[in-house]
Amino acid sequence: MERITIICGTNRKHAISRQLSEIYRDILLEKGVQCDILDLADLPDDFTSSALYENSGKNELFNPFRQKMKETQKMIFIVPEYNGSFPGILKAFIDGLEYPGTFTNKKCALVGLSSGVQGGGLALSHLTDIFNYCGMHVLAQKPKLGNIERNIQDGKITNPKYVQQLEKQAGLLIEF
Repeated sequence: MERITIICGTNRKHAISRQLSEIYRDILLEKGVQCDILDLADLPDDFTSSALYENSGKNELFNPFRQKMKETQKMIFIVPEYNGSFPGILKAFIDGLEYPGTFTNKKCALVGLSSGVQGGGLALSHLTDIFNYCGMHVLAQKPKLGNIERNIQDGKITNPKYVQQLEKQAGLLIEF
């Protein structure tokens, strides 16, 4: 069975997105799937100026992230809503990856979260458009976890419907 990479889509330290990435990891491990978390908080501070565009492939601290994403066949993006879309750091990260090989004919699942009620739906729509453009197959089921601060406590999701949605999505991604 292939290994799945979970991408924590923000570089904000101590983010709920990181907690959600760990919860998703536990769901996959319970299903017997090997997985890793790639946390954007671990990106080199200078990668936007030293690893993009004409500097592609030149940042030795960013290159392991590029390689990991290139080797990964299935991905889960945990996507917080920032200003009505997804975090700019996630877009910059995508821009730093090898194009088109990183995403072409690969598969991913998206999970949105927000402080508001919509659970990052617009952010997931924007990201889906980008991944479709890059040739990646995006799983149709996209849990949108709204009011996340009220539905997570001590690193555990307290809303049973949210847990059910994540478990269902994980099963679909495994079969995808």
